[in-house]
Amino acid sequence: MEVKDHCAIIVGGASGMARATAELFVEKGGKVAILDLPTSDGENVAKSLGGSFHPCNVMDWAGTESAINDAVEALGGNVHFCCNTAGGGLAKRTLTREGPHPLEDFQRVIDLNLISAFNITRLVADKMSKNEPNEDGERGCVINTASIAAFEGQIGQVAYAAAKGGIAAMTLVLARDLGSMGIRANTIAPSLFSTGITKGMPDEFSLALTKDAAFPKRMGKPVEYGKMAIAIYENAMMTGGTVRVDAGQRFAPK
Repeated sequence: MEVKDHCAIIVGGASGMARATAELFVEKGGKVAILDLPTSDGENVAKSLGGSFHPCNVMDWAGTESAINDAVEALGGNVHFCCNTAGGGLAKRTLTREGPHPLEDFQRVIDLNLISAFNITRLVADKMSKNEPNEDGERGCVINTASIAAFEGQIGQVAYAAAKGGIAAMTLVLARDLGSMGIRANTIAPSLFSTGITKGMPDEFSLALTKDAAFPKRMGKPVEYGKMAIAIYENAMMTGGTVRVDAGQRFAPK
């Protein structure tokens, strides 16, 4: 797929890795619609990129569908690329002296990460299926975001690891389900990146968290995620896989 003149929905695009992806997409001649929380800086980011902003809480299933419908309309009726980084976690062990992990907390993390990723994928894929295919028969590409915690979850990450592991597990099935329509599905599994609460963290803390990385021994930069996302989009052979962007890091138990 060529980025030039193509249209993208970037979920979580007001900041971090998704914003970097949106910026690179626009630099290469594409058009973007930004979906993010109403409290985010999405409107200003979208304006700076010549795109549109659509307030969206990904845990509001109906609201997400409305936001995607509005985004596709703003993009002129087409969407070829969707990159989704929405998610989050919490630190709670399965069992502590205070009792078992609250079930509602586990459910919330699953909803925020896994269920929302599937909801976004199914809705965007429906829009992509109506595109005219290119010469290779491609109509679109979806990228979701897992984490290396999907494979080496740390103590206290049981909910987060389960959610991100679910995203990685469904990727090949999504690719198989959607392949006959020329739609590719992939997942990126980053390590610790300088976004959100980790952005601006003192160097000594950053070094401690990334000491087990092979190289470089630092947090990832949002643009490094964005470069991978664009590379996946441009390569028709990339589908059904989870790509680690992690400097060779493997999380220790804690």
